[in-house]
Amino acid sequence: MARRRETATIEEHGRTGRHSAAGALLVCVVGLAGAVGLASAAAADGPNDKGITEPSIATSLPNDGDPTGTRAWLASKGLTFNLIYTNDVLSNVKGGLRTGTIDQGKLELQVTYDFEKLTGWKGLTFYTDAYQIHNTGHLRRDYVGGVNTIAAIEARSTTRLAELWLQQEIWDGKASLRAGQLAADVEFFYSSLSFMFLQSDWTTITALNQPSGGPAYPLATPGLRVKVDPHENLSVLVAVFNGDPAGPPPPGDEQVRNRYGLNFRVQDPPLIMGEAQLRWNHGKDDTGLASGLKLGFWSHLGRFDDQRLAADGTLLADPNGSGVALKRRGNWGAYAVVEQQLWRPKGGEWDSGVSVFSRISASPSDRNPVDFYVDGGIVFAGLVPGRPDDKFGASAIYTRFSDALRAYDRDVIALTGVPGVVRDFEANLELNYTAQIVPGWVVQPIVTKVWHPSGDASRNALVTGVRSMWQF
Repeated sequence: MARRRETATIEEHGRTGRHSAAGALLVCVVGLAGAVGLASAAAADGPNDKGITEPSIATSLPNDGDPTGTRAWLASKGLTFNLIYTNDVLSNVKGGLRTGTIDQGKLELQVTYDFEKLTGWKGLTFYTDAYQIHNTGHLRRDYVGGVNTIAAIEARSTTRLAELWLQQEIWDGKASLRAGQLAADVEFFYSSLSFMFLQSDWTTITALNQPSGGPAYPLATPGLRVKVDPHENLSVLVAVFNGDPAGPPPPGDEQVRNRYGLNFRVQDPPLIMGEAQLRWNHGKDDTGLASGLKLGFWSHLGRFDDQRLAADGTLLADPNGSGVALKRRGNWGAYAVVEQQLWRPKGGEWDSGVSVFSRISASPSDRNPVDFYVDGGIVFAGLVPGRPDDKFGASAIYTRFSDALRAYDRDVIALTGVPGVVRDFEANLELNYTAQIVPGWVVQPIVTKVWHPSGDASRNALVTGVRSMWQF
């Protein structure tokens, strides 16, 4: 139950100019991929000697779902795979744009190859994953009409390649280099504690402020990532991505512009991300309360539209002006992620008992539709008698539309005389119960309240539904 992230163990868009600074990225990606290589980790602990990443429904099947022994044989040669299917049936029962019910699903195939087992090349790993996405509609976009995620697998129906990379570990595994097609939301700006929630996703502030929604589900893009673990409690990550996973307009859905995940663009102004990750009491033998802190930033080297001012010095809302936005050079955001365990049962791991989490971020107002974002939640794990693997909790999101965007809305009303909405914020609250049926199969009934979808106080919405997820 992860967001893209339904991925891990079962557990719209900024605008950029045309100037390109990614030639160096192409050289780095091609050169490093040919020279060293890289790996992904579908799960923190990896597959067992039978090639199964637990929890998996395979462990509940005869012969671990591998009657011919093919999966175990492939694992002995270094090749492992996971199949993960996620299905949501969700209804907007009140408010929004319209009421109604949708069914959506995502089948994901993850493949990992450890070169050491067959070739003796230590620390070199290949990873790829692909999606088959299908649905009867888009609940957030077409029914609620909001910007915050309601169910993170929502995407245009298609079959698409996601990540495709090589990773080389160095310095006895204390550092790694990863190159290929990457998704930033796999490693950056996330809280593991949030994965149980359907609305856990790449944040609204990055999705709306970065071109084509940024390198995050369902779009990945060529990139290069370096990770260093100088201490068991500290990791530092730096990455360079092609800055537009789908490519610049003509206007339209970025998922159409990169329908199959095969654009492999390297010519767009780059996106740079960095993050320091601190953690305490995350070891299996630790008994103290676990905690974590991540501090990060992103910087985009493209050009971005001013949200209020036109290039000719007038207001964008002025009917007599050019209507062409003033271009701002570069864009950035800063963020933090906090995780804290409040109660740890005897013998429990870092994410057992009662824990809270939060993510917070800010970006400049003049060139972004969103300038402030915060989310957070509380998770109760293993507290239901007789149900040690069940969880329940609540998660909230608050997205504030930027000062410049609100000023534009007021300008439109003042200059045209037409009544309209001054977009202020959007907020979500999700209540979630995650029930394990068997290891690798969970069912999650949810209720989500949405206030001010897309900043409109007249369209508060209420969503109910259920998610099922299977990992094999």
